[in-house]
Amino acid sequence: MFIIDTHHHLWSYDRKAYGWIDDSMGILRRDYLPEELEAELAGAAVSGTVVVQARQTVEETKWLLSVAETTPWILGVVGWLDLRSGTLNNSLDLFAPHPKLVGIRHVLQDEPDRDFMLNPSFMEGIAQLEARRLTYDILIYHDQLEQAAKLVSSFPHQKFVLDHMAKPPIRQGGWQPWKRGMEALARHSNVWCKISGLVTEADHAQWNYETLLPYLDAAVQAFGAERMMVGSDWPVCRLAAEYGEVMAIPQRYFASWSREEQQKIFQRNAMDCYELELNQYGKPKT
Repeated sequence: MFIIDTHHHLWSYDRKAYGWIDDSMGILRRDYLPEELEAELAGAAVSGTVVVQARQTVEETKWLLSVAETTPWILGVVGWLDLRSGTLNNSLDLFAPHPKLVGIRHVLQDEPDRDFMLNPSFMEGIAQLEARRLTYDILIYHDQLEQAAKLVSSFPHQKFVLDHMAKPPIRQGGWQPWKRGMEALARHSNVWCKISGLVTEADHAQWNYETLLPYLDAAVQAFGAERMMVGSDWPVCRLAAEYGEVMAIPQRYFASWSREEQQKIFQRNAMDCYELELNQYGKPKT
């Protein structure tokens, strides 16, 4: 089966540029480049990926696109542009034509103002993405699900992707408020959900498959086979698990599902949502 990892990062490490990598994340304080990930992909039978921004600079977006140009298994880039900028349209004119730019992301989880995504200037930026056929990846904590539902309801024709299942409070063991928020967000048919980032929300040293199961059940019940996709969150996942362990989680969970459903979750939904070009693998463009 052709598997697409819809969420990983790459970087040439610089302490100042990646200030979010603190002292507790020592394993991340080095370069993570395509050649290292390629070996991991082969071990997990993953054939294509979507690389996602890890810092909020135009320079990183340029760099990721340049890496993607020379890395055929990188099928798409979710980059960063300043959606609040008065010159966003000019930036989109420059970047949107690139065949591997498939989406934009802002690190909403780090905004102290939980209503940041509902600010008029930010929403004006979101309004410019649909015409460019770009998705918007929603990176939030579970306490921002209410605002996210308001955001997506304002743009019913814009494609949104929820990263990391809105980071459920797995370490704390709570899940009912998160579950209700996921159900409310999933009612909007223009939102897809990534199974990714769960191991880093659990206890890094003691998580197991059963720990994650209630959260997987709730997300899958909310979004169904039609709007789920899988991602590794490599190398951030290495805080708690290695690449193969992470990608084995959804493979185990969906093992009893039909082949058609598995194809949707592991490949087709990503192709449809991000409009990925797979011709180099002999696959049609959606």
